[in-house]
Amino acid sequence: MAAEIHSRPQSSRPVLLSKIEGHQDAVTTALLIPKEDGVITASEDRTIRVWLKRDSGQYWPSIYHTMASPCSAMAYHHDSRRVFVGQDDGAVMEFHVSEDFNKMNFIKTYPAHQNRVSAIIFSLATEWMVSTGHDKCVSWMCTRSGDLLGRHFFTSWASCLQYDFDTQYAFVGDYSGQITLLKLEQNTCSVITTLKGHEGSIACLWWDPIQRLLFSGASDNSIIMWDIGGRKGRTLLLQGHHDRVQSLCYLQLTRQLVSCSSDGGIAVWNMDVSREEAPQWLESDSCQKCEQPFFWNIKQMWDTKTLGLRQHHCRKCGQAVCGKCSSKRSSYPVMGFEFQVRMCDSCYDSIKEEDRTSLATFHEGKHNISHMSMDVARGLMVTCGTDRVVKKRK
Repeated sequence: MAAEIHSRPQSSRPVLLSKIEGHQDAVTTALLIPKEDGVITASEDRTIRVWLKRDSGQYWPSIYHTMASPCSAMAYHHDSRRVFVGQDDGAVMEFHVSEDFNKMNFIKTYPAHQNRVSAIIFSLATEWMVSTGHDKCVSWMCTRSGDLLGRHFFTSWASCLQYDFDTQYAFVGDYSGQITLLKLEQNTCSVITTLKGHEGSIACLWWDPIQRLLFSGASDNSIIMWDIGGRKGRTLLLQGHHDRVQSLCYLQLTRQLVSCSSDGGIAVWNMDVSREEAPQWLESDSCQKCEQPFFWNIKQMWDTKTLGLRQHHCRKCGQAVCGKCSSKRSSYPVMGFEFQVRMCDSCYDSIKEEDRTSLATFHEGKHNISHMSMDVARGLMVTCGTDRVVKKRK
């Protein structure tokens, strides 16, 4: 489905333009063809298809190619019209699409992984094909020779990938909830740092090379913005989805982040505001408001002849508090909390009504979304998922 995201989506909602149906299984990737009224899709039904809009207004496949294994990931480079399709068996196949998008020629197969391919990126400048897979590794291969240049292993499935083309840095998210920043060289790589903040597996990443911001979405239903550039170590938390965050796209021109979740939710976050960093949670043996002991504080419970209380945390100040001292809930969008979250009484009282004004808009995609891609120049979006339907919005 193609949707249009306007420069100020706070006042508009994505409009469904069309549905593309025909796949027999979940659609893993759908990519808009720049400057063309077409979409490339890859599916678990082992097919890759190029859909072009006909005079009737319907999309029909101009290319229908069946692979040896279910298609799990795809990358398309429009200037060279090269398509890279990752498969469930670990192989990546390269094709070249004709200028009229009516023919696709096989180029070569890359033995990139031993298990399902989860993400692919192609760099024309270096002629590298970088990919991640469920064999717990990232690999990079030479697209001229087809040779493996290097491979780096993780402790968990590598689930998603972003790449900085100028510096050859790769960001790899994995199922442990960790993001690893690697510097890729011709035949080796070095680990620059690891980013830890999510409480669930990393499902998607987006890298903005202009502002040097990394966005990550995870199965803990949250998004984290990592400031890799200017303010080292600064992170912003965004919570507004009810399910796993599956896909991200940052619109640099309008400072907006578009996110999609597996329950069909589409959120547009206003990042052109001064946001507050969520505090680190403090630990204490007793409530930092009323000083009543928590249930593990045996000594104070014995001394005061009281039962221990359960520990909670105020989302605004991070203090360890008991339930009685944090009985109120409030949204606090400037800190990324679009839902109502636990607040200690003093923090709740400090929030003005205007502080609760949402800094995001939420829309219903009306299907399970596993992947989303955008054509920012034209304001178009396509989403796809397990319901086998591709939706185009504007």
